Amino acid sequence: MKRIFGIILVVSIAFLSLNAQNKKAKTRPMTEPYLLPPFPTVPAILPQDSFTVGDWKSFPEIKLNIPIASGPFQPNWESIEKNYPGEPAWLREAKFGIWVHFGPQSAGESGDWYARNMYKPGTTAYKNHLKKYGHPSEFGYKEVLRDWNPTKLDPAALTKLYQEAGARFLMIQGVHHDNYDMWNSRYQPWNSVNIGPKRDLLGEWAKACRANGMHYGVTFHHEYTWWWWQTAFGSDNEGPKKGIPYDGKLTLADGKGKWWEGYDPRLLYGINLREYKGVTKAANSGWSSSPAGIFSNHIEYAKWYATQWALRMMDVVEHYDPDFIYTDGTVQGPFTGNGTGTGIKANAMQTVIADYYNRTLKNRGVANTFSIVKFRQKTNGTVNTEEHGLPTDIKTDQPWIGETPVGDWFYAPDFTYDSGMMIRYIIEAIARDGNAAINIAILPDGSLDAGSVKMLKEVGVWMRRNGEAVYGSHAWKIPGEGELVDGKLKKLPGGALNRRQADFKYDAQDIRFTVGKNGALYAFCMNVPAPGMQLKIKSLGTDAKHFNKPVKDVRLLGYTGKLQWKLEADGLAITCPDKIPFATSVVFEVE
Repeated sequence: MKRIFGIILVVSIAFLSLNAQNKKAKTRPMTEPYLLPPFPTVPAILPQDSFTVGDWKSFPEIKLNIPIASGPFQPNWESIEKNYPGEPAWLREAKFGIWVHFGPQSAGESGDWYARNMYKPGTTAYKNHLKKYGHPSEFGYKEVLRDWNPTKLDPAALTKLYQEAGARFLMIQGVHHDNYDMWNSRYQPWNSVNIGPKRDLLGEWAKACRANGMHYGVTFHHEYTWWWWQTAFGSDNEGPKKGIPYDGKLTLADGKGKWWEGYDPRLLYGINLREYKGVTKAANSGWSSSPAGIFSNHIEYAKWYATQWALRMMDVVEHYDPDFIYTDGTVQGPFTGNGTGTGIKANAMQTVIADYYNRTLKNRGVANTFSIVKFRQKTNGTVNTEEHGLPTDIKTDQPWIGETPVGDWFYAPDFTYDSGMMIRYIIEAIARDGNAAINIAILPDGSLDAGSVKMLKEVGVWMRRNGEAVYGSHAWKIPGEGELVDGKLKKLPGGALNRRQADFKYDAQDIRFTVGKNGALYAFCMNVPAPGMQLKIKSLGTDAKHFNKPVKDVRLLGYTGKLQWKLEADGLAITCPDKIPFATSVVFEVE
């Protein structure tokens, strides 16, 4: 009896400890295994910049001990490449999506990386935080989470609006670098069900997408967290609060009697890693990951961190069944030991992907999902992105999505809202055989401002008129013709879509091409030609030898009349109608 009683006591203590970390959460059924080991013992903090990171090149990749769904995919790249059937047809068909890059960092109204920058004196985010909330040693990011409540967020209405704008998929932020999960997270108590809105926001988006036949993926950016959050362990270097630590230093015990009692700050901010040379400098830079290497004083913590990272993604895969997943980064994947993957080398990404595709096979009967591993070289089983900029030439070596925000990734005042720059970004992407995902910043309360709504409706008008040249299309032999800059085809400037992109000048002789799923060639004029103007598409002339088929007809999409045209040696000459009541760009179908 004593032995039985002892076992019961141990189990009870373990259960109560787990409950403390999941305070107020709607916990999963207890029949579902909880796979995350306890938070490891962390060694005493050493002086800042006193230790050099270990050599990442010679460090062996750690194989995580995480059970995955059964199936042909194993947690290594060889198995993934061997078994993956290739890019799903729906991605080729969709072409245009909306990036839903929304979360509590919008509360700062300071653009991207507010949570990190609010701990950096002199930045816009720091100044805005002081005005709105107070000093970060007294009102930290955890308090921003507590108070954030986007009461006007209506995923069902927004999904319909995005669909009317022509979007065929949504990229929905699951967790940003701030480490706050936007779903009923099993492995992260700092989540939107427990703290802040008390809503399963990802669940609401998933439900809305399914109701409207919209494909959706979930994005994960928490690989960065452990080095990204190092600003929260600092303090002001001058002024009345000089030397008073920010709230990254707080412990679970410090929360007793406070609103966050039971929530371990280490699960939000991570641990202090400033003993490694270069970490503090990188944290206080405008944008820089920590120096490449291994956090060799913290191997057990690094294993735990990579395990929790993977389990959170697997949690979403199991319970929300997304059409794709997305990881951020600048190198070949998360946990590579260098770049954004600095700190440890582990097969976390391969583990997540193998589990994902096995579950997809079980649930759908076919692996028609994909995994975005940003900047990864060509790998069957992954999709890449092009952030802000677009390739110069046609890119067919791997499926890719051009991604950019209007203004910034999180909301700030005074963005430029212009449908023309959105439409031209989409055209430039699809002419190079890509897809386009554009972020429309949502206000802190969950609504869109009037400028965003107007812009989206205008994009929708254009997409309904010209969608046959977009959806299901692929690149032609060349992306386009027109003005050259430094010997290369002029294109929309890189960076977030803002005033510079809105004011960028094209003329009607700047042409881009796609081939529709009907086999027709489409020529996009990058602005609207003058009524009665004669255009000449040089690449379609008989001397150009790009187009070796006879032209049967030329049609202006959205125009019901008959066009005058003539195929000549130096180009296809088209006489525009006397009235062209269109905006931004017109498209000709060449049959």
